[in-house]
Amino acid sequence: MGVDLAAAFATARDVFQEVDEALKQNLSKLMREGPESELVLTENAQPALMAVSLAVVRILEKDGGKSLSNLASHVAGHSLGEYSALAAAGGLELADTARLLKLRGQSMQKAVPVGVGAMAALLGIELEPAQEACREAAQGEVVAVANDNGGGQVVVSGHKAAVERAIETAKPRGAKRGMLLPVSAPFHCPLMQPAADAMDKALQAVNLSTPRVPLVANVLAVEITAPDAIKQRLVEQVTGLVRWRESVQYMKAQGVGTLVECGSGKVLSGLVKRIDKDIAGIALNTPADIEAFLKTA
Repeated sequence: MGVDLAAAFATARDVFQEVDEALKQNLSKLMREGPESELVLTENAQPALMAVSLAVVRILEKDGGKSLSNLASHVAGHSLGEYSALAAAGGLELADTARLLKLRGQSMQKAVPVGVGAMAALLGIELEPAQEACREAAQGEVVAVANDNGGGQVVVSGHKAAVERAIETAKPRGAKRGMLLPVSAPFHCPLMQPAADAMDKALQAVNLSTPRVPLVANVLAVEITAPDAIKQRLVEQVTGLVRWRESVQYMKAQGVGTLVECGSGKVLSGLVKRIDKDIAGIALNTPADIEAFLKTA
């Protein structure tokens, strides 16, 4: 994870070293060598994913000579990616972002005992029918829509039995398939309130600046720039719905024609095409991706 970037760019190595120092942990070695079972732990995966995203952005800026404010009119991120987006836009310092995400991962894991919660992807269903399915499936337990990813993909989260019931109650509402996800905790639902409380306390102690370009907030699906408002939305995001489909649609309405995914993987750029075929989605994962993008940027 991030190995090719580190081999090709000193800028990436500097980012990984800064994250290591902030966490007092050799996360970059874990990213290079594993074991994967340790890397995928939420408290490690969240800062690691952020580090790769920020490495790409800094390469664009330092090695490519392109400032983010000239490249982009908005920044956005899916769940933990919202922190990466803020750091990219100068709203958070890299070291603070790493520490916040470490805490976020730890707090989310501690909020619900392993095996009590679950998440499931429902395919072929839209937001409102999925919310109806959750209401029917709850039966005194918690189950809620966690991610509205667009293109008929909705993720639900909550108590394991309630999530399993939601897979069934979603079928008559249009879901073609429902499958449990291999996650360690039920993210973005009310069971995460202890983690939200921990993030509220941590964010109050961190300096958050006005980002250089507006942030499209997960829980609002509109842009915000005021630091106090951003902190509030980051807290709400822990238990709230990630409104990704609406966020993409909002950016299109603001004149955005291309969304560039910086970091590890191509999930978001793939979702963009399912949400709206008129928007281009580009993923920058490798040195070759970055070099090709810089020639056209």
